[in-house]
Amino acid sequence: MPTLCHNFKYFSPIKAVDFNYNSLFVERKMTQIRLNKSWEIPESLTTNEDEFFNRRTFLKSSGLLSTTLLLNHAGVSAATSGFPTQRNPKYNLIEAEKITEEKYVTGYNNFYEFSLDKEDVKDKAKHWKTEPWSIEISGMVQKPSTLDVNELINEFGIEQRVYRFRCVEAWSMIVPWDGFPLRKLIEKAQPLSSAKYIKFISFDDPEEAPGMKNRSYPWPYTEGLRMDEALHELTLMVTGVFGKPLPNQNGAPVRLMVPWKYGFKSIKSIQKIEFTDQQPKSLWNELAPQEYGFYANVNPEVDHPRWSQAKERPIGSWFFQKIPTQPFNGYAEEVSSLYKGMDLKKNY
Repeated sequence: MPTLCHNFKYFSPIKAVDFNYNSLFVERKMTQIRLNKSWEIPESLTTNEDEFFNRRTFLKSSGLLSTTLLLNHAGVSAATSGFPTQRNPKYNLIEAEKITEEKYVTGYNNFYEFSLDKEDVKDKAKHWKTEPWSIEISGMVQKPSTLDVNELINEFGIEQRVYRFRCVEAWSMIVPWDGFPLRKLIEKAQPLSSAKYIKFISFDDPEEAPGMKNRSYPWPYTEGLRMDEALHELTLMVTGVFGKPLPNQNGAPVRLMVPWKYGFKSIKSIQKIEFTDQQPKSLWNELAPQEYGFYANVNPEVDHPRWSQAKERPIGSWFFQKIPTQPFNGYAEEVSSLYKGMDLKKNY
């Protein structure tokens, strides 16, 4: 589920114009051409969401895209238990009119396991079978087990929470996710007192997910949290969105959602959860540790080496519209105590 954004530059004898998803700059000085690593997204595949949906509209009007394909944003999904859900008012403090349109949430997706191109993810994932699905619980726990996702939902129940979602690429959404607190699963596993971290591992199936044939990435996708982060009440195991089962392109049948961190921490399609006393390696941190830290807390004062994190563009808004990014993505009151005494610029 990698979610990197890589800037691309067009050079002329008098200027360099630097584009990314959210901004356009004109630089007075020539900058050094940067060669992409083998695992980095090809610059020709970067697509902002306005261009993406305009292209789909053009194809449809030209008869090159079926109406069914265009309108079926939800796609195929799994973890079908637990619906309909009730929205938890405690996590519904964002005005309803600010919730990102469903067509963007389910149609503008980073999921490199299937494609580097946001436009292709939904189509390439639509036939992927994600039900039944189980999660293996292992490591430093009293109760290692393999648990069916639908059975977990029936045991824990699910609710809807409206969360901010901030991508490391400097765009954002507001999404009504459906799921259950990760804390409930941790308590069921009964971790040992020596377990300090949790490692999350996604699937590894190149036959079903064509993007995984590119082994420049250290598949399967992995992520990790400190135990206190995982136990926090905001940390959610997501099985649905907009009151419906989670579509494949959004990480069906179950993904993580940690709303105060950049989106790449919220791993999709989880198959294994391991309790450990060692800080886990995560995919992006392993590939580019100078760019993607283990903590990945949203911090407008710590820029990505190649773009600013001070502002973000809400998806669905005018292309040049930006809003200030909030520390911890607006959840500082709830989570800042987790990092008391830490240097957040060093521990990015």
